Amino acid sequence: MATYKQLIAEKEALEAKLAEMRASEVAGVIAQIQGLMAEYELTADDIAPKRRRGRPAASANGAAAKPKASLPPKYRDPKTGATWTGRGRAPAWLGKNRARFLIAEA
Repeated sequence: MATYKQLIAEKEALEAKLAEMRASEVAGVIAQIQGLMAEYELTADDIAPKRRRGRPAASANGAAAKPKASLPPKYRDPKTGATWTGRGRAPAWLGKNRARFLIAEA
């Protein structure tokens, strides 16, 4: 049975051989890619995907996104007639008791 030190030495020898084989194969692949790029007159920009930042466009065909429909108001201030849909920051006139400003559903 092999000792620990012998196995470590074998592992290091295999890793060195792996690195050498990879380097030789990568060199061949790079040469092949360069040959194809020259044959088809390609540049690195043609091959590498373009990096995009931010959010994607609304739609693929370039059409404008349809506007969001506004929500019906749920609360109304009887003094000013101001309304609030119940979304976002609550207006100051609403106070703590929201039930008294509810609009009756028709």
